[in-house]
Amino acid sequence: MNGRHTQRGLRFQAEMLHRSRIPWDSLMKNHLLALGAFTRPELQRLIDRALTLKAEGKAGVRHQQLAGRKICLLFEKPSTRTRVSFEAAMYGLGGQVIFMSAKESQLGRGEPLKDTARVLSRYVDAIVVRTFGQEVVEELARYATVPVINALTDLHHPCQVLSDLMTVIEEKGELSELQTVWIGDGNNMANSWIEAASVFGFPLTLACPAGFDPNGVILEQARARSPRPIEVLRDPAAAIRGADVINVDVWASMGQEAEQEKRLGLFKSYQLNSDLLARAGKGAIVLHCLPAHRGEEITEEVLEGPQSVVFDQAENKMHIHAAILESFITGAK
Repeated sequence: MNGRHTQRGLRFQAEMLHRSRIPWDSLMKNHLLALGAFTRPELQRLIDRALTLKAEGKAGVRHQQLAGRKICLLFEKPSTRTRVSFEAAMYGLGGQVIFMSAKESQLGRGEPLKDTARVLSRYVDAIVVRTFGQEVVEELARYATVPVINALTDLHHPCQVLSDLMTVIEEKGELSELQTVWIGDGNNMANSWIEAASVFGFPLTLACPAGFDPNGVILEQARARSPRPIEVLRDPAAAIRGADVINVDVWASMGQEAEQEKRLGLFKSYQLNSDLLARAGKGAIVLHCLPAHRGEEITEEVLEGPQSVVFDQAENKMHIHAAILESFITGAK
């Protein structure tokens, strides 16, 4: 088949997909936009594969599953760990990476997202997007004929939480019986942890100041799906009591810098320090997706202490990203 016929075929497939009556929820299976679109076995397979790739890599196995494949990192938000871990993951599988910031792409000049999606689909095998609005990744996914991977929006951070779950499994084993706690802002990380709790069936308690709760729709849907309680409290000391896994994040995310001073006062009692950590269960582990503001949401003592698995967690981003790219590009889900 010549190139012209191939392109016509792709265009026909895209048009038929868009016009079809296939439910949007089922189309989301072709993309990774939020954890709630998947079942526990589907997400568990990604984590298991990441654990295997990690072990093989440390044993000196050279991976080339994605040789000849390309991805585009389309980032409107700056990044250190997410960018480098996706690039390292793709290169580690034998593939190639094209990085574009908003100022380097037509997104910053008002090109319709549907045009960007259809053009990039003809150049690369997956589009990895880090942006502000969830509607951006959803619109790209509607029109792309290659997988769209959500590397962060203001509403969800699914890849990060998958690497967090991988870290918990490495440290603690089975997820479903672990008392898991989120302390701080009800942000995109909190939303993805809520979805993870509903999919994997572990109990989750969130401690958030009034006015900073997680997304209400996500919380309601997760509670309806989850076999275990998902609670939102105001008192971090009550939330952390007996916890096995403790999650914290910065108090002001990207785009909220103007609220930094206000939040410092409102979140002061939500700092994870040694006194608060002492209320957790014996052997509890501490997670933070980084970057950390030492002395704000977490103290130096806790971040660098024996219960912190923060840097293992950071490494695991690369391994889970490798599993995601391999799975979605090759279709081996």
